[in-house]
Amino acid sequence: MTPAIDLLKKAKAEHRVHSYAHDPKAPSYGLEAAEKLGLAPERVFKTLLAASDKGELLVAVVPVAGSLDLKALAQAAAVKRADMADPGAAQRATGYLVGGISPLGQKKRLRTFIDSSALAHASIFVSAGRRGLEVELAAEVLAQHTQAAFADIGRE
Repeated sequence: MTPAIDLLKKAKAEHRVHSYAHDPKAPSYGLEAAEKLGLAPERVFKTLLAASDKGELLVAVVPVAGSLDLKALAQAAAVKRADMADPGAAQRATGYLVGGISPLGQKKRLRTFIDSSALAHASIFVSAGRRGLEVELAAEVLAQHTQAAFADIGRE
């Protein structure tokens, strides 16, 4: 399994793992997950990493149908500015490959922010740590196991 799934199992957190045949040519890994699992894109969330003006890496969990509002993330994190993180730095800090970065079970504990829209759903889907593997869980469970804060950081 993956560190994300191991973390949830060890914590006895309620979750379900879903897998699908990943197409490396898919233009959007998140939208591919929604399509192949027959889900509304609003319930599938992507994990993005941003870097603050001080070089701190921040984790943002937003719906795959939208994008990350970097200004809103900076405000939520109480930093001046945030830009998308270097993919290599993201992979080193999380231990996951880009396209399969899970907010759970990362190598380094990073401050994490989940878009508030997640609270509108009984359960959401996030990467389980590998392309083609998603984990379904309640947004509150995700927040608990990542010590995340909810904030309006996504935009359509």
